[in-house]
Amino acid sequence: MRDETFDPANPAAYHLCALAGPGRLRLLAIEAARHKVVAFDDAAWPGDTGLPAMLAEHPLLGQPGWGRVRLALAGPAPALLPAPLFRAGDETALLASHHALAADEEALTYTQPLPTPATEVLSIFAADRRLAPWLLATHGPDAHLLPQASGLLAGLLHQRGPTAAPRQLYLSLADQQLTAVVLGPQLEFYNTFSVSTAEDVLYYAILVMQELGLNPDQDPVTIWGELTGDSATFQLLSTYVRHLRFGARPFGLTYSYQLNELAEHRHFDLFSLAFC
Repeated sequence: MRDETFDPANPAAYHLCALAGPGRLRLLAIEAARHKVVAFDDAAWPGDTGLPAMLAEHPLLGQPGWGRVRLALAGPAPALLPAPLFRAGDETALLASHHALAADEEALTYTQPLPTPATEVLSIFAADRRLAPWLLATHGPDAHLLPQASGLLAGLLHQRGPTAAPRQLYLSLADQQLTAVVLGPQLEFYNTFSVSTAEDVLYYAILVMQELGLNPDQDPVTIWGELTGDSATFQLLSTYVRHLRFGARPFGLTYSYQLNELAEHRHFDLFSLAFC
């Protein structure tokens, strides 16, 4: 999608946000002056194409001079911990608890100051060793590499606003992965589960609610992602979760009319990168 006002010949006027995962790249351009999404891509690429090489060839990401660039990585879930507890040099050991680094990977960190100290989270994630140097060389030191989790958390906290809301379960479904977040006055739970059926999604949603003391008959659950109201997944969830609802796009941005054909609960994780 390209809004009529989008002018890639003037990249300094725009912020780029991209979410890259195995075989897929989603990207948007935001006009900084109006906080308006004016370009959107959702594309696949051959699995044998390396990520740094693919990004360098992309007509937008491969072009320098953008006002701001945020590149998030999907894939293996990051390790999350309260930022004050992190000690530099522990990245690899902390990530090793659930992800073994490949020979061409390195462990990186991303800290996003969030609304309160109780939600200031540091993410430790795996990235291709060539990716951070490419990002620095192409887009400069103000470009940031981060995990998908940090973007999603930024969007949830931005959507909630400055006041602490009651504890609630938030779900995000994409690429056969279900991310579950329980957020109250502080971040209480974050995890990503591999799913392939509607029953998998239901199982993990109910499991998280039971373990965190939430009631499927009383507590609301908000879901974003790649499903529809008449999908088997949503129908099954709504049978067991009484107050299930779709989430909205992040507040604080405006969206080109050309995005009207996209359901508002899709691509929340990508749009949320605007707040990183």
